[in-house]
Amino acid sequence: MTLRFEEFAGREKIAYPEPGLTVEGSPGSDPEDGDLIYFTPWGNLGFYYDASGIDYSDATIHLGTYDATADQLAAFDGVDVTLQIIN
Repeated sequence: MTLRFEEFAGREKIAYPEPGLTVEGSPGSDPEDGDLIYFTPWGNLGFYYDASGIDYSDATIHLGTYDATADQLAAFDGVDVTLQIIN
């Protein structure tokens, strides 16, 4: 999946997959720095890098984790980013 990410609220990089993800029955989460999440009300993916003060929500679905530096995440702004599942 290739998406264009943007900065959001000094906490995460977000993008909007089309179509949105099907998440019925998925558990909510308490996001942490380094989490890749899907926020169901807005239909966006998010790479959290500052999840301080964000608590558990049924609307925040944990998809996985990432390993990137602040500089690598900054490079996501306004460019196409390809996401892959790695087992």
